[in-house]
Amino acid sequence: MNHKTTHKKTFSPQLSRKRQLGTERQALPLSNLHDQPPGHVVVFSRLAIVLTILFWAMYVTSVVIRQLIDGPQSYQFTVEVFGYLVVVTFLTLSALVYLIARQGAFQRFSKHIRVPRAVLDKYFSVHQPSITVLIPSYSEETQVIRKTMLSAALQEYPDIRVVLLLDDNPFEVRAENLARLEATRALSSEIEALLSKPHERFSKALAHFKDSNLKNETLTREVILKIAAHYMWAAKWLNRVAEKEVIEDHVDIFFADQVLRELARDLSFVGEALVASHEEGAQLSVDRILQLYCRLIWIFSAKLEVFERRRYISLSHELNKAMNLNSYIGLMGGMYRQDQTPDGIVLLPTTDRESADMIIHDSEFTLTLDADSILLREYCLRLVYFLQQPDNADIAVAQTPYSSFRGAPTRLERLSGATTDIQHIIHQGMSHYDATFWVGANAVIRKRALEDIVEKEWVGGFEIKRYVQDRTVIEDTESSIDLALHGWRLVNYPERLSYSATPPDFGSLVIQRRRWANGGLLILPKLWALIRERKNKGRPISKLEFMIRINYMASIAWSNLGLVFLLAYPYDGRLLSPLVLLAAMPY
Repeated sequence: MNHKTTHKKTFSPQLSRKRQLGTERQALPLSNLHDQPPGHVVVFSRLAIVLTILFWAMYVTSVVIRQLIDGPQSYQFTVEVFGYLVVVTFLTLSALVYLIARQGAFQRFSKHIRVPRAVLDKYFSVHQPSITVLIPSYSEETQVIRKTMLSAALQEYPDIRVVLLLDDNPFEVRAENLARLEATRALSSEIEALLSKPHERFSKALAHFKDSNLKNETLTREVILKIAAHYMWAAKWLNRVAEKEVIEDHVDIFFADQVLRELARDLSFVGEALVASHEEGAQLSVDRILQLYCRLIWIFSAKLEVFERRRYISLSHELNKAMNLNSYIGLMGGMYRQDQTPDGIVLLPTTDRESADMIIHDSEFTLTLDADSILLREYCLRLVYFLQQPDNADIAVAQTPYSSFRGAPTRLERLSGATTDIQHIIHQGMSHYDATFWVGANAVIRKRALEDIVEKEWVGGFEIKRYVQDRTVIEDTESSIDLALHGWRLVNYPERLSYSATPPDFGSLVIQRRRWANGGLLILPKLWALIRERKNKGRPISKLEFMIRINYMASIAWSNLGLVFLLAYPYDGRLLSPLVLLAAMPY
């Protein structure tokens, strides 16, 4: 299908959380495809950039320079003038970079053409690169993880493996957490059991079709009706699963409606289209029928497992998301024996499959996915297809910056969700200027690129591999610079295909934003290294790319610091001017 996805709400349940005044009532997500910006919007966007620069320049010339000439010729006043100018300039720079990124996003939205579904089906019927979804989790609620795992398992992808990287301490479990931990460990087998019935049904149907029709030049109309019936059955099965979902908040509504019911609607649409083609006497090729059968199998064929690195003393036990990911990525493609020692279990590499206690499958791509995120059904299909195009061979990371769940029951969650949706647009614009950063909530990563940036060290007699940097609390940003240093590009795919939870309370919001602010400053030296590297290779960073990257890494820190100075220090009133407000007005 090659149509713009619209969302329909099928029910309106009573939620268990009380809704605050001033919250968003609309729970329907925005369309997967961004609207193409009208011409006048693009013109106004450019005008906003010009006005911001103009009003800032007018403030500098008419206020700052004039005060330096005509004002008191004292050291204190001069310091105040320059201090105030620095604060205003940096705040204006942040507003300007947002407007520039927004303009870049408009350019990308206007040029994006969605790949037709039939093209994807044809491509993946021949090419089936493997992908492993890695979901790092620590002390997450079981039902939250289940939605994430099931959204990944229901990806319409031919060769997908979903691995929950459970990082809770398996040896020191409090009594109140034991039931939750056991339920989380059982998720992989529960989801595989859930998907087994449709998978077996469609596998048998495909085998029967191959036995009966592969040698035929033309297909009977009964063949078309049969596959249409399978699509309708799959739609009904998904709707039954959706009806059994426990609905407690807006995220549950999203999962039931946009993951389960939306997939059911799409399959039902295909089934109805097949029936209509039968009634009109249309003929479908054997290859097309094979593609349609394969699609049904792909939806329900995911393999799931749970891995706990802290069971093994040969793996890093550093308590952070990056090392949880690194521990598993470092094992991929190997076979291992479990050797019990007085200190604990050690994983020893082996080449003998029969003696191996653990086989970790390798894959061409990995998808890192936060445990509170949800993917729409074509996320893997479209991003891997994009990465497989010849012109994109140097792209290491493709992602759709996550959007927030609509209909949050608290005002603060609505506000943090709004900033998340603004960041989605900013990140799309950053790709236009080749200044993309990896956003760690979800991303498809080329495994070969991770091998390029791996760092190895020996700790306690065991080799520890670091693919994703763990020296800072924003590991994705630092790894973005590492990939760029090795010549790789990163791209934001211009569609909404992923969603993630936003901080529900003020404490969580402060912790998140403080982490973002401090982390960017810590890795600024790597940005200077990237600038030098690109200059030495004859591909210097453009001024726009530099502005966007430095703003992304440091703007939270300088904005907060600047606002504190404006509020706390009694600047001379002669420095105030409406031009400052006018410069901020376009933003």
